[in-house]
This record gives sequence, structure tokens and C-alpha cells, in this order.
Amino acid sequence: MRKRNILAVGFAAASAVLATAIPASSHGYITTPPSRAGLCGAGVVKNCGDIQWEPQSVEGPKGFPTRGPADGTLCAGGDARWAPLDNPRAGAWPATKVTAGQQLTLTWSIEARHATTSFRYFITKPGYDATTKITRSNLNPTPFLTVSLGGKQPPATLSHTATLPTGLTGHQVILAVWDIADTGNAFYQCMDVNFS
Repeated sequence: MRKRNILAVGFAAASAVLATAIPASSHGYITTPPSRAGLCGAGVVKNCGDIQWEPQSVEGPKGFPTRGPADGTLCAGGDARWAPLDNPRAGAWPATKVTAGQQLTLTWSIEARHATTSFRYFITKPGYDATTKITRSNLNPTPFLTVSLGGKQPPATLSHTATLPTGLTGHQVILAVWDIADTGNAFYQCMDVNFS
């Protein structure tokens, strides 16, 4: 009986260690327009690596644009596990058709409702070359939409409507940054759009 109790205590201790050592893998990603992570998760885009099972996990250091992930790793949140999201795929990521000045609804599917500072949306500058990785120099440093939550938790599904900037043509990329209020991290999502 004593041996069984020792084993049970040992198993419970090992389970507790594993539970705290493995990070939560559920957070959130953009479903509309489809983000690169969402396209991989839905199987629309192949050869995505592990992101196909965790489109909601693109998390990295916050502070963008002055801090945060390094240039060329923004779509992956600076996390090498999600590096396929930074691959421009020769400009062949599926792109949602949009027009300059239109209203665009951006919808998040949120699996872990973190206390939130804000959601910010950046877009590439005129002349962006879709065959290159996303860097600060090819993004407009001013978000075209900022939604502040002041530390509140968002609902499980959250939509923001923004007016797209004028003066853009062709393939552009939107970088969404979900800033978490009570950690040093943010979630990053890239969406490809095509201005016609």
C-alpha cells in the first residue's frame, strides 16, 4: 500500500511539473480576411510546418515597431517554429481582393482571452515587393487602425472594421499586432491583400 502511495505522489508531482513546463498553445488568430497562419491551419497553404496545428500560437515580444520581433521575422512573431509564415513564397500567398478606401472587417478567433492593451493594424507601403520578407522599412510605421481595450479581455470572436488606406496598389501585407496587457508578449498575424 505504501509503495502505491509513493508512486501516486510521484506521478502527481511529475504531472504538475509537465503541466507548468509546457506553455499553453491556445491564444488567437485572424480568420477574416484569412491570415497566413489561418490559411496554413485550414490546409489551404501547404508546407507550413507546425503552424498548421497551431495557427493561434504566433506569439513574440511586444513593443513593435521600436522593439519586438526582428525584421524578416514579423509574421512569425520572431519565433523560428513559425518561420514558414515569413517565407514570401515568391509573392504567391493567397491574397484577399480589396480596394483603396474600402471598409475591411478583420475578425479574430480567440481561444485564450488575455487582458489586452490594444489591437493595432499596419500595412506595407506603396511599392512593396511581395517577393520579400516583411520589415519595418517596408511597413507604414503608423497603424491604420488602433483599438484600445485598456486591459479588458476580448470576447472569443472579435471583429474590427477599418478603412483601408488610399494610394496602394497590387499585393500588400497587413500586419496585425495584439498587445497583451499583463505579459511582455504580443500576438502577430499577417494577411495578404491585393488592391485592384
